[in-house]
Amino acid sequence: MPNQPELKDEELYEKLRDDGASKEKAARISNAAARDGRSSVGRRGGESEDYEDRTVEELRQRAKELGIEGYSGKRKDELITMLREH
Repeated sequence: MPNQPELKDEELYEKLRDDGASKEKAARISNAAARDGRSSVGRRGGESEDYEDRTVEELRQRAKELGIEGYSGKRKDELITMLREH
């Protein structure tokens, strides 16, 4: 079994996972929030549009960038699920 990251703010981690964040992203954000404070982390970060606002072609390109396989025949909702679970 791979090493599980230590979670410093499990409540925030679970909320982020419920909102669709990947395990890695949720762990990274929750640990940063525990370290620096939630309001500090909220001000950080880039401006990425939601997957729902992207076109199927944009979602396929993102899947390709992430090295996900088997995305070419997927519908938009399936692509979004694949990206979030990656």
